Amino acid sequence: MNELLDLRDKIDEIDRQIVELFEERMKISENVARYKIANGRKVFDKEREHAKLDAVQAMANGDFNRHCVKELFGQIMSMSRKIQYQMLAQSGAAGRLPFIAVDDIERENIRVVYQGVEGAYSHAAMRTYFGKDVNCFNVRKWRDAMEAIAEGAADYAVLPIENSSAGIVADNYDLLVNFENYIVGEQVIKCEHALLGLPGTKLSDIRKVYSHQQALSQCEEYLDRHREWQLIPYDNTARAAKKVAQDGDRTQAAVASKFAAEIFGLEVLAEDIYYNSENSTRFIIVTNQRIFRKDAQKISICFEGPHYSGGLYNILSHVIYNNLNMNKIESRPIPGRNWEYRFFVDFDGNLNDSAVKNALRGIREEAINMKILGNY
Repeated sequence: MNELLDLRDKIDEIDRQIVELFEERMKISENVARYKIANGRKVFDKEREHAKLDAVQAMANGDFNRHCVKELFGQIMSMSRKIQYQMLAQSGAAGRLPFIAVDDIERENIRVVYQGVEGAYSHAAMRTYFGKDVNCFNVRKWRDAMEAIAEGAADYAVLPIENSSAGIVADNYDLLVNFENYIVGEQVIKCEHALLGLPGTKLSDIRKVYSHQQALSQCEEYLDRHREWQLIPYDNTARAAKKVAQDGDRTQAAVASKFAAEIFGLEVLAEDIYYNSENSTRFIIVTNQRIFRKDAQKISICFEGPHYSGGLYNILSHVIYNNLNMNKIESRPIPGRNWEYRFFVDFDGNLNDSAVKNALRGIREEAINMKILGNY
């Protein structure tokens, strides 16, 4: 037992020396930062750091120690860079982000585009966010909506980005990269499937039920109670509702939203027939302007990480170091580059916050490239 205590005392003494040397090293890093600020030098010097890691690794004995020393000094240099980024921001040398803060986005004399058909959940998201009287039009494809705002045919677009059950809408992640459009808001809509029919229809009247195959599957438990109904897949829940309204046949019903019932003058014959009552879709509000609300609290970015061990960790460490809460990360393959990926990250914060500026500066310096997708 005494031998163990002696060993622990020796470790404590070595740790004390390590802390003293670490603090001395960080003071020198601050002087390095002052020199770089005065002379307009970049913080991250990849070649210098790789050479340094090779040098300290060679000082160690044995493969295990060499690996550990490389990891240790990689983290020390990462912390040194963070101090330097912080000093750059404090000195005003970090530059300004190319986004303008506004009290609110424009809501009058605007035109909004949404993907999908009248009565669909995307239409409901648009009406919920902008109000019933907004000037709007719909398009068939998500790309069409992005092109409409890029070309000025619309001021804002409403697009689905994530479903709580089905996951992300991957194509829209890719479109955010391909277009110079930016997220300025979001709207969550609960997917509350209902059984819709003509006013006055009774359940006993129904012979056919139309809806998208996915919606029919999601309501299987309820529909199984009515085996006498013929279930007919349709290309869209809202179009199914529209068909029932136009045909004027009480033997027909549709599985769609209560919003679709309102739009097409149908009656809700049964509510909440979907087995997962918590299912929701998150929609983003997109514009071609680089603006953000002053009260915005979520930031979305995308970047390509460096291709070396620990590269992604080092990028994300800027979020951790600045005490920012990361609440989402997704990856998408980069077209034409096998096994290479682009990362999409959401974290809490506002572009006016110093911690956010520090984190973004560090990520921009160390990633292959980085784009701010929006602050909302």
